[in-house]
Amino acid sequence: IAISGESPEITENDIEKVIEAAKAGIISSEKELIHTLSREFIVDGQSGISDPLGMSGARLEGKVHIITGSITAVQNLVKCVEQAGMDIEEIIFGTLASSNVILSNAEKELGILLIDIGAGTTEIAIFVEGGLAYSAVLPVGGVQITNDLAVGLRTSIEEAEKIKISYGSAVENSASSEKLIEISDINGKEKHNVSKKYLVEIIEPRVSEIFNFIGMEVKKSGCYSMIPGGIVITGGSSLLPGISKVAEQVLNFTL
Repeated sequence: IAISGESPEITENDIEKVIEAAKAGIISSEKELIHTLSREFIVDGQSGISDPLGMSGARLEGKVHIITGSITAVQNLVKCVEQAGMDIEEIIFGTLASSNVILSNAEKELGILLIDIGAGTTEIAIFVEGGLAYSAVLPVGGVQITNDLAVGLRTSIEEAEKIKISYGSAVENSASSEKLIEISDINGKEKHNVSKKYLVEIIEPRVSEIFNFIGMEVKKSGCYSMIPGGIVITGGSSLLPGISKVAEQVLNFTL
């Protein structure tokens, strides 16, 4: 935007106009604004400015990261929490919240990819020069691994979840690959044995698929060369043995 007013000094109003202009093409009747995060400002072509307030210039531009959510999804989430007897103070993008606990400021400045593998979704956040540069939510997570086990082992979802937690692995361990595990059938009446190696054969393809999806998002972000800090994986499924090794192989990053 062109700097308004008689003085060439940038005001709060100028900064607000830049942010509003960024939001204009994003917000729709189906989306609710969750976060507006200013990455950097550009004054007369000079980039890398975190706070342009009080600077002099003729033109102000900005790079703004905007996070939105489906209005119906947000409304349903709010209703669910309120029906549980709790009040909502603020809605925060999950990976952004966890980054404040898991990542240091130094890691964010260096450039890092945070992956949060939940039950039904996987969230990713790329931090560059201290700020959130890219984020995405993928519709895959630990539930898909459990479902694959239930089908492959011909057992219930509950039994498959227990097996995943107790014996699951994303990579084969030669020392225990032939170890047999007793599994109940889908009705819980009969039992059969499978090897840990067979569990890996079911789990590894799904884990690789999740990281392939993540890899596509990283390439789409244009930030692949900006994250020398590597990867940090969190979320319930991050506890799956061998998941870090698969991530390194698929994404070609270090953890």
